[in-house]
Amino acid sequence: MNRAASLLLLTLGLGACSKSSDNSTAAEEPKTAKNFSLSDQTMKELAFDTVRLEPVRSEQSFSGQVTTNGDKTANVVPLVGGVVEDLKVELGDHVTKGQVLAIIRSGEIADVQNQNANAGTDLAIARKNLSVAEDQFKAGLAAERDVVLAREELRKAQSNLGKTNKQLGIYGVDGSGHYTIKAPISGFITDKDVTENMQYTTSSVDKFFTIADLDQVWVLANVFESDIDKVKVGYQADITTLSYPDKHFKGVVDKVFNVLDPESKALKVRIKLPNPGYLLKPEMYAQVRILNTGSQQALAVPANSVIFDKDQHFVLVYKSRTEVDTRPVTVVKTVGDVSYVSGNIKAGDVIVTKNQLLVYDELND
Repeated sequence: MNRAASLLLLTLGLGACSKSSDNSTAAEEPKTAKNFSLSDQTMKELAFDTVRLEPVRSEQSFSGQVTTNGDKTANVVPLVGGVVEDLKVELGDHVTKGQVLAIIRSGEIADVQNQNANAGTDLAIARKNLSVAEDQFKAGLAAERDVVLAREELRKAQSNLGKTNKQLGIYGVDGSGHYTIKAPISGFITDKDVTENMQYTTSSVDKFFTIADLDQVWVLANVFESDIDKVKVGYQADITTLSYPDKHFKGVVDKVFNVLDPESKALKVRIKLPNPGYLLKPEMYAQVRILNTGSQQALAVPANSVIFDKDQHFVLVYKSRTEVDTRPVTVVKTVGDVSYVSGNIKAGDVIVTKNQLLVYDELND
C-alpha cells in the first residue's frame, strides 16, 4: 500500500469517529431535558408566588408636595409683649407637650402682678370690714344695710383677685414673675420667628413657633380637570420621593378640595399617610400614584415574574423540582408591581418570581 492510500484511509477513519461522536451527543440531548431537576442551591435562589384572580386596578400619576398634618400642627403665639430673655429651642428640634420653649420678661405681666397683689390686699380689708359691720349690727350700733354693703365689697374683692389669678395662670408666670411659653403639643419646630433678646409687642409678631407632629403627614396632589372624575375619597395612593426613589409610602385620599387653582387649573387632593422614621419632610416633592379598583377581574401576577423573550411574554409554572412549565401569556395591563395576564394559566398556579431566568434558560436552550 502506497503512502497516498494510507493517508486516504486515515482521513476516512477520523471522519467516521467524528460522525459517531456527533450521533452520540444528539442521542443524549433528550435525556438531559428529561432528567431536568432544580438543585438545592438553585432552589435557595428562587422565590415563588401564586396566580390570583383579582379586580383590575387603574392608576393615575400626579405631582404633589409633602406638608404637615394641619390637624396636628400648632402655632405658638405670645399672649403678652416683652423681651425674650431665654430661648430654649431651635428650628428642627423635637419638643414634648409642656416643654418650656422661651422665657419672657414682660411689663404687662408686672402690671398684672401688681393688680393681683392689690386685689389680695383689698380682699383682706373687705373681710375685716364685713366682720366689723356684723359685730356692730349685732350690738345695735350699725344698720343691716351696712352689713349688706360690706358683703358686696367682699364679693368684688374676691372677684378681682380671682380674675388676676386666672390671668397669671394663663400666662404661665413662674415664681420670679417671668412669662413662660410652653409647647402645646409634642412635635418638631417647623417654623421659628423669634430670637433671643428680641423685644416685641403682641401686635408686632404673628407667632413665635410652629410645632408639627410628623408621625403622620399630608401629601397635596395636583389633579387636572380631565382627571377629576378618576379620584375619589377612600382611594389608595402610592407615594415616592426624589430622596427615596425605591421606597413606597402608602396612604389614602381623605379629602378632595372643590376649588380649582386659578393659575394652574388644578384641583388639590389631600392624601393622609403615616411617616415612619420621619423620612418624609415638609415641602418635599412627591410623585403620587392614585389607585382605583374596578369591578372587572383578571389573573394577576407579580410584574417582575414575567419574562419577555422572542417577542413573547412567559411565566414559569412550578409543579415540582423536576417539572417546571414555560407558559406563554398575554400581558393585558401592568399597574405598579402587578401585571394582569391571560393565557394557559389559572388562579392557584405557583409561579417563579425571582431569578426565573436561570430556570428559563436551562429549560429553553
